[in-house]
Amino acid sequence: MPKVKMTVNGKPASGDVEGRTLLVEFLRETLDLTGTHVGCDTSQCGACVVHVDGKAVKACTMFAAEAEGAEVLTIEGVAAPDGTLDPVQEAFHQHHGLQCGFCTPGMVMSARALLADNPKPTEAEVRDYLEGNICRCTGYHNIVKAIMAASGQDVETIAAE
Repeated sequence: MPKVKMTVNGKPASGDVEGRTLLVEFLRETLDLTGTHVGCDTSQCGACVVHVDGKAVKACTMFAAEAEGAEVLTIEGVAAPDGTLDPVQEAFHQHHGLQCGFCTPGMVMSARALLADNPKPTEAEVRDYLEGNICRCTGYHNIVKAIMAASGQDVETIAAE
């Protein structure tokens, strides 16, 4: 089996992988980073979103070998080393942008990618960007509020669904 090497959450990581090993499987099973969730196996739900070289990707659609030499950021690497939450994580906490929490890692990673590309998105842009992420609990209203709050915008103007 070939060995794959990458940097995950700022630390070197490597492991033996079969050619068909998905990045999500490598992260969860080899590196024991179980915050990246598998929700559908069909690239529909977005629970497995991670950042690869700064871009949001669904880890269920990428082979681990494709991440050779890449910088990978998972939900476990988002908070500061002392445990201080990232602004997006804090906004999700403050604005109740989670319920069961299953979709939350993917939502946070997608939100961080959106805000990196568009620091002040409109409500419509947030909703459009989240189209690839499914939440089966919240109805998205508080998730959208959290992302808007993380961007520094007034969340009182967001209409209830």
